Amino acid sequence: MKNKTIDALQFRALLRDDMSIMFGGFMGIGTPRYLIDEIIKSGVKGLTLIGNDTGFVDTGVGPLVANGQVKKVIASHIGTNPETGRRMIAGELDVALVPQGTLAEQIRAGGAGLGGFLTPTGVGTVVAENKQAISLDGIDYLLERPLRADLAILEAHHADRLGNLVYRLTARNFNPLMALAADLVVAQYDHIREPGELDPEHIVTPGALVDYLFAGAGL
Repeated sequence: MKNKTIDALQFRALLRDDMSIMFGGFMGIGTPRYLIDEIIKSGVKGLTLIGNDTGFVDTGVGPLVANGQVKKVIASHIGTNPETGRRMIAGELDVALVPQGTLAEQIRAGGAGLGGFLTPTGVGTVVAENKQAISLDGIDYLLERPLRADLAILEAHHADRLGNLVYRLTARNFNPLMALAADLVVAQYDHIREPGELDPEHIVTPGALVDYLFAGAGL
C-alpha cells in the first residue's frame, strides 16, 4: 500500500511558479487552509487560481491574493474580498468572472474529458464576448470550454490511508469535482482512518483520484 501522507516540505516541493491551482470551497468553507498556508510559505508566484470565490482577505485563498502571489483568478464572484477587487482595478490581477453553474460545469467537463458544453447562460451579455455562439432548435447557446489545473487542493473531514475522502456538510461543494479535473490532487484531512474503517456509502471521492494526503491542524 502506497503511503500517500506527505509533510509540509514534501508538499512545497510539488509547487512551482506559474502553476494553475484549483481549490475547493465556498467563501472559505471547504478550502484547505493549511495547504494555503504552505503555498504562502513556499513563495511561489504567478499562480492562476480556479475556484468559486476568493474568500475574504484573511480567509480561504484571500491571503494568497493579498500576498501578491496570484496573477489570475477564475471565479464566480470576488465581492467578499476587497483586496481582489483593488488589485483587479489596479491592473495587478487578471480576474475572469464566470457564472457559478457554468464554472462548476467547466470543471466537471474537464474531469470528464469533454471538449466543452452548451449553455444559454450569458447569451447577450458580456459573458458572451469572444465565445462561439450556437443556435439549436431556435435557442441560442454559448460554447463553454472545460477547465483543468496542474494541482487541486481539497479539504476533507475524514480520509483513510488509501486516499478515500468523506466531506462534511457544505464543504462538499467544489471539492469532488476538482478531484477529477487536475493533474495532481492533494487532500487535507481533519481525521485519518485505516482502510476499511470508512463507510463506503459515505465516501465521495475515491482514493484512486487522490495522489497525496496532508494532515490538517497536525492531526
